[in-house]
Amino acid sequence: MKKPQNFVVAAVAVLFVIILLGNRLFITLDATERGVLFKPFSVGLDKDNVYGPGFHMIAPWNKVYVFNVQEQKSEEPMDVLDRNGLSVSIDITVRFYPVYNRIGYLYEGFMMDYANLLVIPEIRSTVRQVAGRYTAEEIYSTKRQEVESSIIKEAGDKLMENNIQMKALLIRSINLPADIKQAIESKLKKEQEQLAYEFRLETEKLEAERKRVQAEGEARANKIINSSLTPQLLRMRGIEATLELAKSPNSKVVIVGSTKDGLPLILGNN
Repeated sequence: MKKPQNFVVAAVAVLFVIILLGNRLFITLDATERGVLFKPFSVGLDKDNVYGPGFHMIAPWNKVYVFNVQEQKSEEPMDVLDRNGLSVSIDITVRFYPVYNRIGYLYEGFMMDYANLLVIPEIRSTVRQVAGRYTAEEIYSTKRQEVESSIIKEAGDKLMENNIQMKALLIRSINLPADIKQAIESKLKKEQEQLAYEFRLETEKLEAERKRVQAEGEARANKIINSSLTPQLLRMRGIEATLELAKSPNSKVVIVGSTKDGLPLILGNN
């Protein structure tokens, strides 16, 4: 009778241990989560083995660090200096997520707070470096796209080196001191007016050239025609026209040799 009792006691003890250590023995990861295992009695952080979504059983003395690998967004307002030392306010939005199979290395360098320790400082540093290579006017208007592309390229490369994928970066707004902004907008307006004036001049020049070419073509055509109209040709054409007219059924009077060129003169009753 003791063996069944011992078995029951052992089973209860095992069940108690499972219940007590359940949260350390079993772990379930969602679709947007990945885990990296820490083994305190062997290799430490097992960086190269990443746990994917699903149910996992681990030794109770080990620990799993769970990463949310879902895309994150950060909006960063900042004041930077342009190439001439002028203060420019820039609002940046950046979207990013950790590289799934590299979260062990990400944890080793920045633990779980990689957004504040890595992403945001790198973005802010890159924006300042890039802005310092341009003037306020270039940042605000003429080279805004180039500035944005440079920030995306340089920040993206730095983050990827640290196992972060930058999905997108957008300059939401650029604000300048009111007097500087007004001066730049006034200059841009004058430049646009000058471009419009130059376009009208070019259009008028092209139209004048078109008319000149057309007039020269018409003059050459008239010259060719006039040079081909000899008295003999005109007389022959007159005779042909007279013969055609004579074939008409209408009554007519023909006076021969009465015209200047000696062509018949035909008088009809119509």
